[in-house]
Amino acid sequence: MRSLPLPLALTARLTPVAVLACAGWALTSGPAAPPASAGHPAAQKTPAGSSAAAPSSTTAAKTYTTAPAPCSAVPAGTVKSLVPGAKTAGKEIPSTDTEVRRTCSWNALQGYDYRWLDVSFEISESDQEAKEEYGQRVAEKSGGGVVPGLGDSAYSVVNLTTEDGQQTREGVVLVRAANALVVVTYNGSDFESKKAPGTDEINKGAIKAAKSAVAALGGGRG
Repeated sequence: MRSLPLPLALTARLTPVAVLACAGWALTSGPAAPPASAGHPAAQKTPAGSSAAAPSSTTAAKTYTTAPAPCSAVPAGTVKSLVPGAKTAGKEIPSTDTEVRRTCSWNALQGYDYRWLDVSFEISESDQEAKEEYGQRVAEKSGGGVVPGLGDSAYSVVNLTTEDGQQTREGVVLVRAANALVVVTYNGSDFESKKAPGTDEINKGAIKAAKSAVAALGGGRG
């Protein structure tokens, strides 16, 4: 079998890039009450019918509190069919906060056929925050369409790129489920024909992985 060089873009793709994600929120309280003035009582009675002031909580309970283990989110059988030759255990990409973001990657070159699959989970503080992030990402990608019956909202898009005569077709599926985002990326190339897999193959593969990933969210419920 003759050896063919990988295009620069795909060579870079073969080296997982550490995905950094950090999230931190702080609740601040109001200033402490000033000390009682000299000659005045230190405490006053609370008028009848009223209650003492207490911190109010406006943060709704989160449906999902942690990101599930991403490398077990896609069944081994699905990994084998989408990424032939890949280790089904996958490789988790390091994250600065695994409770809010986790990603797993599978990739393999079998013969002249190359496939790459990413599954990422991102946990937001609220449904609204996740909804806004989802909307922003969908707006950045054009030419796709809605995926019915998947999460609260789902969108898929497939694009073809060509570099040095080599085609690569990549599909991305974005899913919002309550306060969680699931992002699936699936792409492929044939280094012998220099052609890419068909749009239907890539799109259906990405959606199949996304359905498994959304089902895996249940393990991170609050």
